[in-house]
Amino acid sequence: MNIIAIIEARMGSSRLPGKTLSDIFGKTLLERVIDRVRLSERVSKLVVATSVDRSDDAIEEACRLMGVACYRGSQDDVLGRVYEAAVQYNGDIILQCGADNPFYDPKIIDNLIDTLMIGGYAYAANDMVLSFPEGIDAHVIRFDALKASAEEALLPSEREDTPRFIWNHPDRFPIYNLIAAPESKYNRPEIRLTVDYKEDIELARSIYSSLPHGAAFSTDELIALLDKNPAWLAINEHCEQLSAYYKP
Repeated sequence: MNIIAIIEARMGSSRLPGKTLSDIFGKTLLERVIDRVRLSERVSKLVVATSVDRSDDAIEEACRLMGVACYRGSQDDVLGRVYEAAVQYNGDIILQCGADNPFYDPKIIDNLIDTLMIGGYAYAANDMVLSFPEGIDAHVIRFDALKASAEEALLPSEREDTPRFIWNHPDRFPIYNLIAAPESKYNRPEIRLTVDYKEDIELARSIYSSLPHGAAFSTDELIALLDKNPAWLAINEHCEQLSAYYKP
């Protein structure tokens, strides 16, 4: 099966404009995201899905320089944009990513892909109940479920958030959500590792300046580093996640 990662990326952001190409210790945020997703052993193709707005010309140029495929679609209809990218690149299974998560865990990604394929699920994730750190997540969608969503979703919230139509119709789409066991070292929902605010970028820069092995660090190493530097977690502890399944 053709398993493709589609990274949703735009320069426009109500909270942090231009964050996608912000510097994270020598590389852009988008490059950091791509580096982590590329570590997956299951993903065969990576596509950045940006908009046709002129402000996103910079993202297309960045993709060209990185040798990464870029699809340009609607500015506001994110679901439609992702679906069109999946059609163009013949995706059977889609790893839906945001360009604001520079700490994706490739092992979790591959675990969820395998679970979706073996278990016959339409959608698999690990953040519908927050147990892992915010930002150590993955959303895997079968093409048929993405197609149904793109063709049927009417609510603005369902067009803006790619998996929300599936979330809203669990009776139609078999869903699997991976939860970190209470005793697991990964059960750290108090840790925030996504990038929506300038404080999030500050934390990401501190982490990347201290992590070994370039992009190929493990989540174990990441959590150990944060535990050695507890003051870092205070940098963005007041920042609020605005869009997620577990949020009202």
